[in-house]
Amino acid sequence: MLVLSAACAAGALVLTACGGGGGESADGTVTLKLVAADYGDKASNSSTVYWEDVAERFEAANPKIKIDVQVVNWNDIDTQVKTMIQSGNLPDILQTGGYADKVADDLLHKAEEVLSPATRDNLIDSFAEAGEVDGVQYGIPFVSSARALFYNKKLFADAGITEAPKSWADVKSAAERIKKKNPDVVPYALPLGPEEAQGESLIWELGNGGGYTGADGKYTLDSQANVATFEWLRNNLVKPGLTYSNPAATDRKTAFADFAAGKAGMLNGHPSLIQMSKDGNVDYGVAPIPGKDGALDSTLGVADWVMAFKDRGHQEEIKKFLDFVYSKENTLKFDEMYNLMPVTEDTLQEMTSSGKHKDLEPFFELLPKASFYPLGDTTWDAVSAEIKKSGGTAVGEDPAKVLGDLQKKAEQALANQ
Repeated sequence: MLVLSAACAAGALVLTACGGGGGESADGTVTLKLVAADYGDKASNSSTVYWEDVAERFEAANPKIKIDVQVVNWNDIDTQVKTMIQSGNLPDILQTGGYADKVADDLLHKAEEVLSPATRDNLIDSFAEAGEVDGVQYGIPFVSSARALFYNKKLFADAGITEAPKSWADVKSAAERIKKKNPDVVPYALPLGPEEAQGESLIWELGNGGGYTGADGKYTLDSQANVATFEWLRNNLVKPGLTYSNPAATDRKTAFADFAAGKAGMLNGHPSLIQMSKDGNVDYGVAPIPGKDGALDSTLGVADWVMAFKDRGHQEEIKKFLDFVYSKENTLKFDEMYNLMPVTEDTLQEMTSSGKHKDLEPFFELLPKASFYPLGDTTWDAVSAEIKKSGGTAVGEDPAKVLGDLQKKAEQALANQ
């Protein structure tokens, strides 16, 4: 990280210059500021390695454009980007988890302004549409993930369970049998803590025909279907002791670690759990998400995003770089590096036909039908933060009150925008 100059706001991060414009040297060379999230868990697999390699190859082909790479860990990136924006020290390109709040502040280029038609057409439709605000795409999907049910085959076999659960009743029955046979195991790992309560909640709500918004796009956090979902979880998993004693204080990383250690019978997971399970010598199975009345034919889709800022005036240079970033060579390399799912048609085709990604096949099948958070709503970041803070308490308290309070906060966020 470079240090602030005295002319810039205290506490902000500086990459090259302060404020709008800049980044061009006397010989006409333009420097693009790239800020990206780190998907690695140690130095050897840090995303810095990936981005510096991409930058080096791009610069070799485009000597008048330099890429200033800064990779920030996920715990800090939102705070640091907020500081950059407040201090007027915006990047040219940002890769992180959300984009809509930047659209609300009129900071971003439209996707069509910084991607060639060929690159735009190569984006998987469902993910491109998830990058829209009021029908206009600003968020450019970077990587994706889908959710499926993971289950421990040994624990299932020990309990005499012969197939993956398809309905909520099946989940409860399997959990009861696992607990009876292995009382020290968490039968169903239900993480509703602040790390990702909004994800686990939505998966279950979708299984009951609920969700965060209605057909008109308005928030429906306290819908009858959602309240009934949390009542079922409270009465059928939490109170009988078939999950954690306090799901609202349990994060996804805890649930994943327990499953990878053979200490959990089943949970909703994404592809990163595959390698964790293998490392823990867990014989696992993957199946569609159980719904109230049967397995769902869709799932929760999650995407991380690239966005281009208008402030520094480097539209053409950004376009050249992003077209390079979204080439199959580069997207495939990143997806395979972190066992993530593609957002482009050519990389999806490559990964499904190569025979090297058998473990991901259940997720490939679910990906085109994925349901998303209301990412295009400019209040979603604020609403999501509230769900993370208190949504999980709905399985320990009165679901109608907890979800009703969240609905009021969502409506207040809309009124304040």
